[in-house]
Amino acid sequence: MTQHLAAPSTGTSDDAAGHRTGWWQDAVIYQVYPRSFADGNGDGMGDLAGVRGRLPYLKELGVDAVWLSPFYASPQADAGYDVADYRAIDPMFGSLLDADALIRDAHDLGLRIIVDLVPNHSSDQHEWFKRALTEGPGSALRDRYHFRPGKGADGELPPNDWESIFGGPAWTRTVNPDGTPGDWYLHLFAPEQPDFNWEHPAVADEFRSILRFWLDMGVDGFRVDVAHGLVKAEGLPDLGTHDQLKLLGNDVMPFFDQDGVHEIYRSWRTILDEYPGDRIAVAEAWTPTVERTANYVRPDEMHQAFNFQYLATAWDAAALREVIDTSLDAMRPVGAPTTWVLSNHDVTRHATRFANPAGLGTQIRTPGDRELGLRRARAASLLMLALPGSAYVYQGEELGLPDVTDLPDEARQDPSFFRADGQDGFRDGCRVPIPWTREGSSYGFGAGGSWLPQPTGWGELSVEAQTGAAGSTLELYRAAITARRAHPGLGAGAEVRWLDAPAGLLAFARPGFVCTVNTTGAPVRIPVQGTVLLSSAPIRADGDTVELPADTTVWWTV
Repeated sequence: MTQHLAAPSTGTSDDAAGHRTGWWQDAVIYQVYPRSFADGNGDGMGDLAGVRGRLPYLKELGVDAVWLSPFYASPQADAGYDVADYRAIDPMFGSLLDADALIRDAHDLGLRIIVDLVPNHSSDQHEWFKRALTEGPGSALRDRYHFRPGKGADGELPPNDWESIFGGPAWTRTVNPDGTPGDWYLHLFAPEQPDFNWEHPAVADEFRSILRFWLDMGVDGFRVDVAHGLVKAEGLPDLGTHDQLKLLGNDVMPFFDQDGVHEIYRSWRTILDEYPGDRIAVAEAWTPTVERTANYVRPDEMHQAFNFQYLATAWDAAALREVIDTSLDAMRPVGAPTTWVLSNHDVTRHATRFANPAGLGTQIRTPGDRELGLRRARAASLLMLALPGSAYVYQGEELGLPDVTDLPDEARQDPSFFRADGQDGFRDGCRVPIPWTREGSSYGFGAGGSWLPQPTGWGELSVEAQTGAAGSTLELYRAAITARRAHPGLGAGAEVRWLDAPAGLLAFARPGFVCTVNTTGAPVRIPVQGTVLLSSAPIRADGDTVELPADTTVWWTV
């Protein structure tokens, strides 16, 4: 299994100003959550063989690349984001041979493969950490993590006041080999996910080796999990407050978005640039501002960063215009494409978020108005795909899938669901396996049922039910991605020209193209902008004007 030199063509060129461009500048990238995409062996759990078998569907959808959530060897304490071996495939997903075959088939279809990389923490079953515990105090391997003595007379208190994202202290006390209470170790997430100490050179060396391993396998890039978390403030200082989750995304924390992370990504960029085919790195970086997000995609660092500010924006014209302008303005100085995303494996699907009142955040427990949510989701998807830059599509959003908000407690597997005072713990709702067929025990997901229960009626949202169906959400996505690739005014770029529009509406122009969006709950009459290219809902022109229905986006050629 060596690097696949017959990868998709790079699409790299120089633009009119002489700036280097690449395929990622305007790519539509599809996120596959392997557990829930397709089950190839009928055991109820999605796997790499299942993904491989469905690659032709993704080719037909029109996407440029497929991003795979973790499939590494893992005890699955956090759905694979607790990695025990970064060079092995967990048996539930298959083997390295399956990964190799998937990458080759994807390349044969002209699809690129991006894999998740989890460098902030490992599993507590990683060989380094297991030996650190077994060898006890003084083990050199403890320096590769954050082991610290506790506070208090007997070391019974955590070393500082940091809180886990999953709830409770970010520290767990160890037991020495002789059975006595030992030091504490840091875990910003679950106790089964100890944080690496990136000040130790062996950690940096190991991940440079891991990068090369997968690049040699032929992957086209990496989505870097918790990219903002690798470096901690010197001395691990107390934060001095509780309810720290409420501060995330608003302030630079001593454990997130420290400036030292950028030296790491500059070293990774030199490795990526050694390989042919424009291999890329994508930052999952939750930062207080898009300006700080831009630091991760400076010319000598990563290529893209997720735009979480856009994901969290309500369905409101003024708010959307502000975040679009801010996002484009932030990325322009560093020459990186702006990215747009509406859903992923950690947040409530946008068809359900938009079905509920604004202001409830990105984790919502109520289904809301399903019809309203789908109408807004379709309009939001066309808006996203009209914006300059790169777009991310989470599996199933092209089917208009809602979150499954009524999963029984006994079926849930999100680790934060079982911990008090942490994340809401309802991420299982967006991870329910997607439906492929109208019928069957798992609606075509696999022959052996589904690891999370699928709702009754899921089949009517399936790929089979929507393929070829006029007006279906799947056909809307296919048409939009096709038009986006064909129209010279769509895709890459860094500018939109705003047009005058009534309150509650957005209207912007790009070369030969206009997009109009009605975010209000009522139809609004506007001048005809040109020839209708695509619409998220039926519209009818009346002379020189057209009635734009509530919660509708229209693409026009001019």
